[in-house]
Amino acid sequence: MPVVARVERKVAAALQRAGLAGAGATVVAGVSGGADSSALLYSLDRLRKSLDFSLHVAHLNHDFRGEEADEDARFVGSLAQQLGLPFSVAKQDPIAYQREHRISSFEQGAREMRYRFLADVAQRLEASAVAVGHTADDLAETVLLHIIRGAGLHGLAGMSKIAPWPCPTGLDTPVIFRPLLEVSKEETVEYCNELGQPYREDSGNLLFRFTRNRVRRQLMPLLSSEFNPQVKWALTRLAATARLDLDFIESEVERIWGGLLAPEEGAAVGPGSRPAVTLLRQPFKQLHPAMQRRALRRAYVAVKGDARLLAENHLQAMYELASSPRTGGTLDLPSGISMQLSVSAISLAVKDIAFDCPFPQLAGPHLLPRANSGNFSGIHFVGEWRVVLEDMIASQVPDLRQPDNFTAYLNPKALVSTLEVRKREEGDRFQPLGMSETKRLQDFFIDAKIPREWRERIPLLASERGIAWVVGYRIAEWAKVPEARTPDTPIVRVRFTQGTE
Repeated sequence: MPVVARVERKVAAALQRAGLAGAGATVVAGVSGGADSSALLYSLDRLRKSLDFSLHVAHLNHDFRGEEADEDARFVGSLAQQLGLPFSVAKQDPIAYQREHRISSFEQGAREMRYRFLADVAQRLEASAVAVGHTADDLAETVLLHIIRGAGLHGLAGMSKIAPWPCPTGLDTPVIFRPLLEVSKEETVEYCNELGQPYREDSGNLLFRFTRNRVRRQLMPLLSSEFNPQVKWALTRLAATARLDLDFIESEVERIWGGLLAPEEGAAVGPGSRPAVTLLRQPFKQLHPAMQRRALRRAYVAVKGDARLLAENHLQAMYELASSPRTGGTLDLPSGISMQLSVSAISLAVKDIAFDCPFPQLAGPHLLPRANSGNFSGIHFVGEWRVVLEDMIASQVPDLRQPDNFTAYLNPKALVSTLEVRKREEGDRFQPLGMSETKRLQDFFIDAKIPREWRERIPLLASERGIAWVVGYRIAEWAKVPEARTPDTPIVRVRFTQGTE
């Protein structure tokens, strides 16, 4: 069968199974300009009239490949015009998005940014689905990546043809639609060529700093040449088997879910309450371990809204705690979720940050003006903080080590003229005590294992020179009292206490 007919038969079948054919639905096609997404667009365009659906083209210029990315955007816009299709093209900066949302991975940030753009387009058009050009190769690579990282059934299942919207979470519509999961990348190239239609080559696929590209260009060819020439299709079959088993287990969890919940779970949620799910231990203990793990994952999703950050090791730790004979215990999970075990229940809830965090809410910035004499000494009230500054000399402080986390001895000469208390700002850098160079404040927070939820509350004592003290943690190298000092060397002691004592 010619590749055009073969591909379009598979796309048409996917449209019908997804309920998008014959319904007058609107489908947004996410098109990058490469062979996969171009084949997706051409096939959907050729089928839209006979299968009665509308088509809208969307393209996001990621703006990190310069002129090449601009050419891709122009190509997609021109292609949509040639096909007589409406289109939306936008340009955004993935690095700025990554910084704004404090995402450690460039790949993850770019992915989230792309999905948010597509969601905006789809919701504006009231589209039922967004079609993307993921192929069998992408599915196989995803499964392999998950295996390398250590996956359970969800990881082995890889991608499905219809999936809930990934980012932002909680959207009922649109859904992700992947009609090419049974089509290989070679077939998408052949399809475009057989139609005599152009497509673009993405140089980003050649960058080895991206893990997926290394799997695609190194590991998959090695597995194919040395172990199994059909490894791609073997991995897609594995994904299909895993999805089938997963679907059965999750349907069984759905069937017994109501019997696992504590009675208060049906009560109305009042103002100020935190998302929480409580499972009864006795019926939970009667379940098969596979069902127990799915129930725990479902409880996490019910609290968080998604399970993107819940890795297999987290789920294993949840299972070990929940299935143990212990009568108590606590486990911290990603995204500020806490799991607690009691004699009769297993509870998951968003941690009460106001209770757990030693720092009150912080507004600002708050200036700490110096006295007319030029001294720092004074008492200042910054929200719920009482900040006391005292001018001293070295002979009054025989031990310059911080007596506690909220007292610091600083060099007043290094502080220049003004001081302020503020919370972190984008681009902040900090030179921790003992280091010769600055580092991103974000990296300091990560290295110090400061919970993400606390970071907006941590007071920073800053001068014109920069951050002198991350209150509660460390002073800056440049702000320390000099080691070569005399008894008359000036020192300023700064103390942060809560309340008005």
